[in-house]
Amino acid sequence: MLTHPDALSEGDRIHLKAALANCPEPTALAEHVRSFAHMLNHLQGDRLPEWIEAASATTELPSLRHFAQHLLRDLDAVTAGLTLPWNSGVVEGHVNRIKMLKRQMFGRAGFALLRKRVLLAT
Repeated sequence: MLTHPDALSEGDRIHLKAALANCPEPTALAEHVRSFAHMLNHLQGDRLPEWIEAASATTELPSLRHFAQHLLRDLDAVTAGLTLPWNSGVVEGHVNRIKMLKRQMFGRAGFALLRKRVLLAT
């Protein structure tokens, strides 16, 4: 359900179709997930309010409705994230690398060695 339909193998496509045919809730969820993914991939944040409205109207999917309502808390930031081409992925990667180095050294050495490892790591 989370994979792009074009990337599914024929067997997976058949299994997904069979699973969605037996229950209406996953079908509705799949439609909402695909429309959100389309917004995300094509930077169409201007469509977010209508997606939130449609997702909030689904009474059979309380988790999706809850997620959509939480997006409203900081609508401007979410819209900017879905619209602008910039992201903080590189910074998050460096933070993740530094935290991994810190975890590896926990209780073994002091700040001076941690600083050297962070500065010399590639």
